[in-house]
Amino acid sequence: MRRLIPVFDLDGTLVDSDAALRAPFAALGVDPDSVPLGLPLAAACELAGVRVDDYLAAYDSAEVHPFAGVEELLGRLDRWAVCSNKARASGVAELNRLGWRPEVALFSDDFAGRPKELNPVLDALGLTPDSVVFVGDTDHDRTSARAAGVPFALAGWNPRPAPESGDVVLHHPLDVLSLLDR
Repeated sequence: MRRLIPVFDLDGTLVDSDAALRAPFAALGVDPDSVPLGLPLAAACELAGVRVDDYLAAYDSAEVHPFAGVEELLGRLDRWAVCSNKARASGVAELNRLGWRPEVALFSDDFAGRPKELNPVLDALGLTPDSVVFVGDTDHDRTSARAAGVPFALAGWNPRPAPESGDVVLHHPLDVLSLLDR
C-alpha cells in the first residue's frame, strides 16, 4: 500500500479567506461580487481595474482563519504541499502566521502570474501525478488537477463550492485522510 501526498489550495480550502479577499476591492470602490474568487491576483486586479500594490496595501491577513479541523489535519500529515493563485508575499505571510510548514508552497508569482499549475509542485516534491491528490474549492482548482492528471477532491467543508458530477466531495478536513492510503 502506498500513501498519497495531499496538495492543497490555500484560500477557500485550508483557510476561510473570502471576506478578507473581497474587502480590499470594496475599500478600493469596486463591487467585490464583480470579481470571481480563485483568480490569480494580477488577473483579479486587472478585471477590477485596480493596481495589485493598492489591493495588497488594503489586504488584512489577520482576517484569514483556518477552517475548523484543518489544524488537526495538518498536524497528522508527514508530507503536504500548497499550490495557490495567491500572491507569494501574502501566502508566505499567512503560512508563517499560522505556523504551517508545507514541504512545498508555490504561488501565483511562481507561475509568472498565470493560473496555478500542479506540475511544478510535483517536480519539487519528486512525485508523479498518481502519487498526489489535489484538494481545492474552485473550478480553477479542478481544472489545474485535470491538466496535470492528478485526482481532485472538493473541499466541501467550505459552503461556497459547487460540486460537479464525478467530484469526490469531502465534508470535513479530516476526510482527506481517507483518500491518502491507496
